[in-house]
Amino acid sequence: MIPSDEVIVARIERGELYTVVSILVGIGLVFNCVYWVLSLRQFLRFRSGLKNELSYTIKTQFFLNFLIAIGICLLVWIGIYLTSLFGNETLERDARKFIWLGIAFIVLFIAYYGMLAPDLFRIQSYNHTQKYSQSKLNHTDLDTLKTQLEQMMIAKKPYLNNKLMKAELASMLGVSNPELARLLNERIGMNFFDFVNYYRIKEFISLAKTDKAKELTFFGLAQEAGFNSKTTFNKSFKNLMGVAPSEYFLKN
Repeated sequence: MIPSDEVIVARIERGELYTVVSILVGIGLVFNCVYWVLSLRQFLRFRSGLKNELSYTIKTQFFLNFLIAIGICLLVWIGIYLTSLFGNETLERDARKFIWLGIAFIVLFIAYYGMLAPDLFRIQSYNHTQKYSQSKLNHTDLDTLKTQLEQMMIAKKPYLNNKLMKAELASMLGVSNPELARLLNERIGMNFFDFVNYYRIKEFISLAKTDKAKELTFFGLAQEAGFNSKTTFNKSFKNLMGVAPSEYFLKN
């Protein structure tokens, strides 16, 4: 069943084996590129939905950089592959191991980053199966829930939890995650991230007028109000108040 050496050599000389290998490599490249595009779309969809689920920011830029690096490797591979089809037949074969070695190092580095930013791996999957149309809440129910939510935010101050998630707040209010999303969208006009940070800003301003302000920096007060990131605090404060914290207190 195994062909003789003469037959194998003849097939190599005629280019039959190279043709088969080229087709298989091309199919592999197509699958890798499709997977990369789907991964990028999924990541961008995931990142755009964070403000609807989390009240805090997490580091996601690294993963975008990771996908860009993988994309560059694939582009180089495609370029070498096309060049090998119309020129040097051994170019793609010789370069393939270096490309895959580069991708392997990038993937291994992800494991290292997982130890530096574990929060990104702990976020629960979002519930995309339930839609607003499935909610049984009428307009009166939404108005009632809005009042209850505002009272709860003042009385229980859940925003002081710097890792508060929408699912947790929904549970405290006694509604489902999609129902809280509908309430925020239709009655309050904010996403979850902005809604929670609105109360944190109010708490920060209240704290800044107490004796505690003499002992802590602006960011120290912001942490007391529930913020876990100086960048998020400064950005949220400026978006809400129109000026930076230092400028606000100079005028007030």
